[in-house]
Amino acid sequence: MRIRKIAFAVMLAAAMAAPHADACTNLIAGRKATTDGSVMVTYAADSHTLYGMLTHTPAAKHAPGEMRKVVDWDSNKPLGEIPQPAETYNVVGNINEHQVAIGESTWGGHKELVDTTGNSIIDYGSLIQIALERSKTAREAIDVMTSLVDKYGYASSGESFSIADKNEVWVLEMIGKGAEKGAVWVAVRIPDDAISGHANEPRIRKVDFKDKKNVLHSKDVISFARKRGYFSGKDEDFSFADAFDNHDPASRRGCDARVWSFFRRYNPEMEKYYAWCAGTSDEPMPLYIIPDRKVSLKDMQERMRDHFEDTPFDMTGDIGAGPNHVPYRWRPMSYEVDGKEYVMERAIATQQTGWSFVSQSRADLPDPVGGVLWFGTDDTNTSVYMPFYCSMTEVPAQLAHGDINTFDMNSNFWMNNWVANQAYNRYDLMIPDIRKVQGKLESKYQDSRAAKEAQYAAMAAAGDTKALTEAVNKEGAEIAREATDAYRDLAQYLMVKYMDGNMKKTDADGKFIYTEHGLPAGPKFPGYDKRYYEEIVRTTGDHFLADPRKK
Repeated sequence: MRIRKIAFAVMLAAAMAAPHADACTNLIAGRKATTDGSVMVTYAADSHTLYGMLTHTPAAKHAPGEMRKVVDWDSNKPLGEIPQPAETYNVVGNINEHQVAIGESTWGGHKELVDTTGNSIIDYGSLIQIALERSKTAREAIDVMTSLVDKYGYASSGESFSIADKNEVWVLEMIGKGAEKGAVWVAVRIPDDAISGHANEPRIRKVDFKDKKNVLHSKDVISFARKRGYFSGKDEDFSFADAFDNHDPASRRGCDARVWSFFRRYNPEMEKYYAWCAGTSDEPMPLYIIPDRKVSLKDMQERMRDHFEDTPFDMTGDIGAGPNHVPYRWRPMSYEVDGKEYVMERAIATQQTGWSFVSQSRADLPDPVGGVLWFGTDDTNTSVYMPFYCSMTEVPAQLAHGDINTFDMNSNFWMNNWVANQAYNRYDLMIPDIRKVQGKLESKYQDSRAAKEAQYAAMAAAGDTKALTEAVNKEGAEIAREATDAYRDLAQYLMVKYMDGNMKKTDADGKFIYTEHGLPAGPKFPGYDKRYYEEIVRTTGDHFLADPRKK
């Protein structure tokens, strides 16, 4: 499940990391920056080979000497074993029973800092999972993660992690040391009233290393950078992001621009950082900003559906969008014309997402209820975010393990793909139909939370753990079944409505119209937009002129 950095031109030269060239996005909101006081983290796990499923690891007690296998998330290759602690916690996807949630994005960095000994056994994905199994707070997770790589070695490249609990959220950035064991790293606590994000670029620059409350770091983070020739200035001018990665215009546009698109919607002063993302300025964006209004759960979900709308990077308006204004670009992400290299835009919402989530960690609710993972499979833009609680112990059948090469009518991932892949061809026509189903389901799930959580909280207060677990398992199964069934119906509906390039007539409720004699009404012929026709004429001249005599 390697979530690789898209650096466009850099990506082509830096093929050292993996056979994939994918990317992911994390958005962050502190508890005083949200409408309900929750700490929120979003994560899109993007990969062209990743199947969208929800994982679960049950809580457990471990005997002395019991070992845990470490398996690389990308390749499924066994890396080694480490001792188990006396107790590990229940983990649902990327959140555990104590409301600790972790996301990530890979940025690679200097390729010579990837372990060259073959002795390191902790990859970035295992680092997340093990930390969730062993941590009650975000700070504890940071300690677990950094201690693990110090002891067992770091087997991945440069990585940014979002680490949240019910009270605070941190960004941890880490990179290996090549032939040396371990990693160098720095972690910054995001202020409670701030929002942040990272998208395959390291974003921690100058920090106050004396601020022990809000800044944590490896002891050798500066000295190692000096030793390797990555930094030569004064300690107070040290920038982790600039020492351990290169930020060329192509990588900024493909990576930091996603965070900028989030920032600009909540603080108009962020518009100026368009120049950084476009490569015309070297003034980088800040790690976090104070929003001009609080963000809601719905806001965070909508931001995960971003295609740079209303920005100069808007993907719906250029010729690449085609006549149906499709906000997607197929790989490869760079191309050459007349000796010059160009790039495609890379937005937060992208077709190759395996799964994504918006996590909520809430201090005003008991842990089994406060931690909820709003989880969706496939493209964030077209999927449905379903609520699953951190106390859940059974994965719904529709979200269980599957295969990206084996179509399954009962799989949430496959039904979402069926819907999305039809829309990729006729986006502006189909997306309203998708939004109706998606919006109805998500509104239902969100509107029902207060009543449901009051019931769950009462069970937790009464100490009725069994009843609570059964209740969240049952509701989770019902939600996954409903959302999957709805998208199976939607996929079939889209197939029928838009068959053969036509658009069948429907009434206000979306039902197909029949004639008075019971036959299907004749379809509409939506054709193409005016710009498409003009482009045909521009490139072909009079070749398609209806009457050649009227040249």
